Amino acid sequence: MKNPRAPGADRPKGRALPGEPDLASFVPVAPEECAQAATNFVASDEPGVVPDDTLQAPTAAVLGALVPESALDEGLDGAASDALTQYLRGVRRTELFTPEQEFEMATRARAGDFAARQSMIEHNLRLVVSIAKGYMGRGVPMSDLIEEGNLGLMHAIDKFEPERGFRFSTYATWWIRQSVDRALMYQGRAVRLPVNVVRELQHVLRARRMLENDANLVAQRPEGVRVEDIAALLGRDVAHVADLLAMAETPRSLDANLDRGGDEHTLGDSLVDELALDPEDITQAHEVDKLLDTWIAALSRREREVLEGRFGLHDREPETLDVLSVRLGLTRERVRQIQNEALLKLKRHVARSGIKRDALM
Repeated sequence: MKNPRAPGADRPKGRALPGEPDLASFVPVAPEECAQAATNFVASDEPGVVPDDTLQAPTAAVLGALVPESALDEGLDGAASDALTQYLRGVRRTELFTPEQEFEMATRARAGDFAARQSMIEHNLRLVVSIAKGYMGRGVPMSDLIEEGNLGLMHAIDKFEPERGFRFSTYATWWIRQSVDRALMYQGRAVRLPVNVVRELQHVLRARRMLENDANLVAQRPEGVRVEDIAALLGRDVAHVADLLAMAETPRSLDANLDRGGDEHTLGDSLVDELALDPEDITQAHEVDKLLDTWIAALSRREREVLEGRFGLHDREPETLDVLSVRLGLTRERVRQIQNEALLKLKRHVARSGIKRDALM
């Protein structure tokens, strides 16, 4: 006898459960489009950004009927490890629950049956893989995405209430997506962004996509959507929106190879250190230092003492005229006169040597 509390027991034939998407509106016409829609139903256009909340989750029946076995391995050739390939093959061999089996197992798992809980996990691993594939290429390995999704799946099983009449896949999708989204936030970027910043970035990127799809605006802006347009749409400060868009840029490694006619050059080779001195200037500065040391050594002992004290030469601390006058036992005016006489002698040496004034600065 059919369980009256089982999902679908008392609904009209061909009608979806409450909260379950209508397959007629969800599934495209062509079979190959069906598989693509079921596999990528949570895909987003931007890396590390939560997909739109308006997307609906396919039921387990949709996944079983529309996703071919080869779709689980699609796009992983050459990129997945042997362990991941073996895992995907094992997941593919697991049959999906019927609605009646799902209701029974979920009820037993909710009552504390460990075997039923384990069976619910194993029979819904295909759902995790299908969702995780929508997040590939966003900075987190596929194996890590599946692992995080499995954690969300287990949490969904602990929270699921089968008596409400919803399919488990519809409910579990949101927990799986949340777990994968969190992994992308924490692991998908070289520089981790706070969760609130990621949420703001999501709104900005979504507004940019909306404007890019606006035919009237595209006609007016042949150069593309401007930051001012996004800020006006969101009612945000232009500088703040610009900062958020800068955070969305993917960092590039300084060791990244640049294609220059077959030569191996990295990005770091093409960057210029604006603070670095030219080797010629460094050599000239060393030569000038040697000449200054020679000229200062030719001064009298008192003149050297005054210059070294006043200008902090030879790693000394600069001293005022008053401090020098006390230390040398001279008047302040006499120390100033000695300083001017010594500087005049140095200027004569510079003039005779032909060194330009800029070289001394």
